[in-house]
Amino acid sequence: MPVSPGMASEESSRPARKPFRTAGFVPLIIFLALAVVLAIGLTRDPGKVPSPLVGKSVPEFSLPPVKGRTLGLSSADLRGEVSIVNVFASWCVACREEHPLLMQLKQSGFVPIHGLNYKDRPDDAARWLDEMGDPYVRTGADLDGRVGIDWGVYGVPETFVIDREDRIVYKQIGPIIPEVLNEELRPLIERLRGEGK
Repeated sequence: MPVSPGMASEESSRPARKPFRTAGFVPLIIFLALAVVLAIGLTRDPGKVPSPLVGKSVPEFSLPPVKGRTLGLSSADLRGEVSIVNVFASWCVACREEHPLLMQLKQSGFVPIHGLNYKDRPDDAARWLDEMGDPYVRTGADLDGRVGIDWGVYGVPETFVIDREDRIVYKQIGPIIPEVLNEELRPLIERLRGEGK
C-alpha cells in the first residue's frame, strides 16, 4: 500500500521508542541481594557457625607442652574418653571471661579439659596459666597456629567436645557462658557418656 506524504511525516515526528535496558537495574539487584544475605547473617548466632569437622575425627597432630607444663597435647591423647578441647591465648580478652567457668568445671571433675594454646608467646602463656589458674589436663603450644588451622579455628576462644572415638561432636565459637555450659555442653557430654536419657 503506497504511503502518502502526510502519513510519512506523521510517523517521523513521533519519538523513537527506547529499548528496555536491564543494565540500569544491575546495581539495584546487587544491593538487594547483599541486603538479604546480611539480614540473614544478622539473625544467626555467631557461636553456632557450622564446622566442617563436626562428625569427623580429630585431625592428626602432636604439640609440645606450654612452657612450665609437662604434658603436651596430641590427637592420641583424645582417644577413649569424652573430653573438651579449649582453644585459648593469653592475649585473648574473651578467654579471660570464660576462664573462671573452666576452673569451676575442672574442680567439679565433670569432664577432662585440654588446652590448645594458640599463637601465644611461651612466657606469656606460662604466666597467664600461673596467674589465672590452669584448668587443663594437657596443654599443647600451637606457636605458629598450624594445628589451629587444621581444627578450623576462626579465632579464640573456641571449644570442641570430643567423643570416645576421637570425633568432634560440637564446636563453640566464642567464650563459654553459663547458659551454653548448662543447656548445651553438660547434656551433650552426659549423653555421650551414656548418663543422660
